[in-house]
Amino acid sequence: MVNMKINGMSLSVPKEMTILEAARTANIEIPTLCYLKEINQIGACRICVVEVKGARTLVAACTYPVAEGMEVWTNTEKVQKSRRMTLELILSNHQRHCLSCIRSGNCELQRLCWLFGVDDEHTYDGYNPEYDFDDSAMHMVRNNNKCILCRRCEAACARLQNVGVIGPNDRGFDTHIGCAFDQNLDEVACVSCGQCIVVCPTGAIHEKDQTQKVWDALNDPEKHVIVQTAPSIRATIGEAFGLPIGTDATGKMVAALRRLGFDGVYDTDFAADMTIMEEAHELLERVKNGGTLPLITSCSPGWVSFCEHYYPEFIPNLSTCKSPQQMFGAIAKTWYAKKHNIDPKNLFVVGVMPCTAKKFEVNREDENAAGVPDCDVALTTREISRMMKRAGLDFVNLPDEEFDAPLGESTGAGTIFGATGGVMEAALRTAVYWLTGDEASPVDFVEVRGMDGIKEATYKVGDLEVNVAIASGLGNADRLLKRVKKGEKKYHFIEIMGCPGGCINGGGQPVQPAHIRNFIDLRALRAAVLYNQDKGNQLRKSHENPMVKMLYDEWFEGPGSHKAHEALHTSYKVRSHF
Repeated sequence: MVNMKINGMSLSVPKEMTILEAARTANIEIPTLCYLKEINQIGACRICVVEVKGARTLVAACTYPVAEGMEVWTNTEKVQKSRRMTLELILSNHQRHCLSCIRSGNCELQRLCWLFGVDDEHTYDGYNPEYDFDDSAMHMVRNNNKCILCRRCEAACARLQNVGVIGPNDRGFDTHIGCAFDQNLDEVACVSCGQCIVVCPTGAIHEKDQTQKVWDALNDPEKHVIVQTAPSIRATIGEAFGLPIGTDATGKMVAALRRLGFDGVYDTDFAADMTIMEEAHELLERVKNGGTLPLITSCSPGWVSFCEHYYPEFIPNLSTCKSPQQMFGAIAKTWYAKKHNIDPKNLFVVGVMPCTAKKFEVNREDENAAGVPDCDVALTTREISRMMKRAGLDFVNLPDEEFDAPLGESTGAGTIFGATGGVMEAALRTAVYWLTGDEASPVDFVEVRGMDGIKEATYKVGDLEVNVAIASGLGNADRLLKRVKKGEKKYHFIEIMGCPGGCINGGGQPVQPAHIRNFIDLRALRAAVLYNQDKGNQLRKSHENPMVKMLYDEWFEGPGSHKAHEALHTSYKVRSHF
């Protein structure tokens, strides 16, 4: 520990801290634009500068270490003047279309300009290059005219996800973020994870908005429009309406969707239960019959794309199960359509997802059980919240309502899909029961829970020892797969989620500013909602879902059946990135 002073207040803090972190312990927020804890500590934006006694210049608080006897001032006239000038310089070549910007009201640059009194009258005139939009990818749009060169997106892509398809090109005034040789995003091995979007402080990167397609479908009298919501959405959508992080907003979310005019409001958790039935069956078949092991989950389309691009040798290991979103769509356009006498072409299925890669997934090959796309549109949490706001819905004061039956019925196992380790735990609950036949078989597999990037566990099931591993975030997936390739680790079953922490931290979730992301554990607060729902559910194993049993009896014949494979399973291919 070291003793220091910030703004005249005495503190004792760990010697490994920076000034920025030390100030936070005293509830002092030093503004930042480039800083992201652990992945982007570069001191580039100069917004976090402070005065340190004895230092000849202002120093960047995000990189400057504390020291014994240090005295720091965070808001002197000199500091505020420097920050204001930095903001004025940033605005001098920033496209200030704030009224129509997708991030207006939730833009870190906009907030700082307001705090420091910087507006259009306080900017410099000078060289101002103009860039074309890159809207080539299915999931997102890049607008370098709003980029402030904070390099957060580069850090998320390269250091967090080990993908690294974007970075700074050229030098000086011509510096801009782009792909190698300024290729379009659809020409490189981007996996559509969207982690660059949730860390961007401005509107320079955003999801490709598809809300108008949904409005058009809702207003088309020939369309029967239904919506499904992924497990994690209930834990995050409240943030878009000012509710505290970690609020369970399930009932209000259902009520809001119903008021938007959907003909059915259903729960992707139901399809998650179906996924477990198919995936647990697939795992046991591979273990018993000498199939390719380890079996690796296929729920995360960002991970699947990463596998196809960077680890094609593991494609045979991927579960052939469709993701819950796609499995729901396949069920809707086969069983549901027939039951309600609806032509699948007129059944419009909307997924509300935490994930920008879902926009890519709906266009994948072999995702059309009824001869038409299983799911028509995948909206992010941000997009559906904008629809609700446009419709004038008072989300916070809506009454709690229930999902429609039968595709709204689910177990706790389906709910925890949204957190890292959740798919593994849900699959183990059913696989262990099938192996032992014990009604009192375990429900809680706590070893696979938590926000660690890589987790491992071994379970004794009858005469079989089952080795499992979990990775969340593609950087961690990369590290885990390298161990497997080298033969250092041998597993029966691996769960991989493309985003750190799983879907609760997906690229389509509400954007939280850096001062929240850096110092509050978003992932743990959001995950707690899902585990609390699981704990409070009377049914906690997927095979206990009565509607799942009914669907197999009435339509799919049984897990792993030929009919189930035709509708609920898919295929993969090598995707060259050269």
